[in-house]
Amino acid sequence: MGFGGIGIPSLILILVIVILLFGTKRLRGMGSDLGSALKNFKKSVKDGTSKSDDADSEDKVEDQSAKSVIEGEVTEKDKDKDKV
Repeated sequence: MGFGGIGIPSLILILVIVILLFGTKRLRGMGSDLGSALKNFKKSVKDGTSKSDDADSEDKVEDQSAKSVIEGEVTEKDKDKDKV
């Protein structure tokens, strides 16, 4: 027996049904999309762990948070628009 009671003939039957339903082009496209998604995920995880160790990246986050506008906060541009 194969995977938890599913034998080789059952797996072949499932594969044939999937190919008939989706077609080879669509399956190939889904496979390449899944592969590129996994590649990008691994790359971002690797980049994220190396950047989190840097002290410079923490400083950049603090600078960005200081410059960001809080939702609902009135900026200088908004004050100038109200005057006109």
